[in-house]
Amino acid sequence: MDHKALLLAYKAALATQSWDEVSPLIHEDACFIFSEGTYFGKAAIEPAFRATFNLIKSEHYAIKDVVWTYVHGDSAACTYGFEWSGLIEGQLASGTGRGTTVVVRSRDRWQIIHEHLGPSATSLD
Repeated sequence: MDHKALLLAYKAALATQSWDEVSPLIHEDACFIFSEGTYFGKAAIEPAFRATFNLIKSEHYAIKDVVWTYVHGDSAACTYGFEWSGLIEGQLASGTGRGTTVVVRSRDRWQIIHEHLGPSATSLD
């Protein structure tokens, strides 16, 4: 698996809405930044994922327009847009945003060490 395959595997794991599928792709020392908080370490990240999986039922999550901004040896970084939709308390909900993900290869295994998800950029026009 390379950095690109890791991102594809991550998208597939998110679609399962199962922490057990997502967990192997996350580095133990990862930092994840979401709109509701910043989480340092896999043990802190897990409850955030579980809460999201429990909140949004039948979620569809898509990553689009991936640009690998840095690829060198054992690390890589990318930016992308994302879209999600699903049911929250039985009501259809959706959103969009942009993300940055940094991946590292440790012991011949690629994992996500940093992810930052936020709102879409506004135009300066």
